[in-house]
Amino acid sequence: MAPTDAGVDCFYACGVRAHFWTVVPRLLRRPRPAAPGEEAWRGAVVDPERGAVPLFGWLRRGGDGSRGVVLVHGLGGSPDSPYLDATARACAAAGATTLRLGLRGCDGRAGDFYHAGLTADLDAALGSPELRACERLAVIGFSLGGHLVIRHATEDHDPRLEKVAAVCSPLELQPAQQSFDRAVSWPYRLYVLGRLKRVYAEIARLGAVPTPVARVQRVRTIREWDRLTVVPRFGFTSPEDYYERASAGPRLDRLRIPALVVACPSDPMVPASSIRAAAAAAGGAVDLRWAPRGGHVAFPGDLDLGMPGARGLGGQLAAWLVG
Repeated sequence: MAPTDAGVDCFYACGVRAHFWTVVPRLLRRPRPAAPGEEAWRGAVVDPERGAVPLFGWLRRGGDGSRGVVLVHGLGGSPDSPYLDATARACAAAGATTLRLGLRGCDGRAGDFYHAGLTADLDAALGSPELRACERLAVIGFSLGGHLVIRHATEDHDPRLEKVAAVCSPLELQPAQQSFDRAVSWPYRLYVLGRLKRVYAEIARLGAVPTPVARVQRVRTIREWDRLTVVPRFGFTSPEDYYERASAGPRLDRLRIPALVVACPSDPMVPASSIRAAAAAAGGAVDLRWAPRGGHVAFPGDLDLGMPGARGLGGQLAAWLVG
């Protein structure tokens, strides 16, 4: 059952447990570049302005190679993000070949960067030689990566793509930006912007960037970040133009494959009310599952989303994958 607006607003503003689940797992888990059985993956996406832009990630071949799953990180994340590692392990145990994909520039080495509606990187990964033998494909995205995954499913895509899932992901970009830029969200904003600024500085060493690094280092909000980086780089007229044109929410009626959205009413980064509103407007195009406890992309080990598989986020997503 979806939470009420009043309940969401109250818990969103002062849910100590939600902050616990968001922060503590990040402190306890370390980024994992490669797990046993994984190998470095290298790919490229052809950009109309930049030409061939390198991509990277971690690949684990599994089962008979007929099923593949690509996992996409969130804003400021990378293929080494712990939530990708844990889910990739569960999907591999279910017999899938897994690719933990790094979107362009997430390591600062691509000379370019991504945005929430730039689906070309995912297209390139799905069509890579390592996944070419897979007869069935699925994609799982986390946080902003989940938005990109849902957006991708509303476009023309690889016919092998059977289903997509998004975890703690905004479906509308502007409400998410406004919520993230609130005063109460400053610790999370400081953390994410810090990572983005470091990566941007690395990108600037490799080539042209739309705004001088010194100016970007003074950014204090996500809207300002988008205004100085995403908007000029990708030809939007304003942050609001970017949010409107890139948002997946208004396009959900174009979904033609199963789409799972996992949300938490107490997520301190993504307002639950906006997820519920977008999903309701989609008229049943998404399977929205509310996690009763947890934070942003972090949940208790006994999480039950109603799937028949093992408890926990990874086990439940793997059960969805093979179901």
